[in-house]
Amino acid sequence: MNFFISDKLPTFEQFANLHEASGLIKSKKGNYTREQLYQAANNSWYHISIYDQDQLIAFGRMISDGIYQALICDVMVDPTYQKQGLGKQIVEELITKCKNCGIHSIQLFSAKGKQHFYKKLGFEERELDAPGMSLIL
Repeated sequence: MNFFISDKLPTFEQFANLHEASGLIKSKKGNYTREQLYQAANNSWYHISIYDQDQLIAFGRMISDGIYQALICDVMVDPTYQKQGLGKQIVEELITKCKNCGIHSIQLFSAKGKQHFYKKLGFEERELDAPGMSLIL
C-alpha cells in the first residue's frame, strides 16, 4: 500500500472521521465536542498523520514545553488499517521528534488495554501511586 506521512494538521473532517472510527472519542473523559478535540490537536506542539491517498488512517500528537518534557496523546489508527505497524510508526515519529529536539522525558496516557503495545516500544509503567507510563531517552 502507498501510505504517506505528514506533520500538517489534517482537515477537521478527516480528523473527526478517524476519531470516530478509532473509537478514541468514546474514551475521552468529559463531554468534548468534535470541534474542541480538533482545536486541541491544533494546539499541540507536534502532530503526525498517515494517509492512504486522501484518507487519514493514523494520527498521533504531543504536547510539550519543547525543552525537556513531552506527553503523547491521541494515538489512533483506523480499525481497517490496524495490525499493519501504523500505530508503531506514529509513536516512533513522535519519539524521533523528541530526540531531534533534545527532549529526554516522554510521558503518555494510553487507552485501556493498550499498555502492552507501548511496552513493546520501550515505555514502562510507572509506580501504582504515580499512574501513567514514561520513557526516558
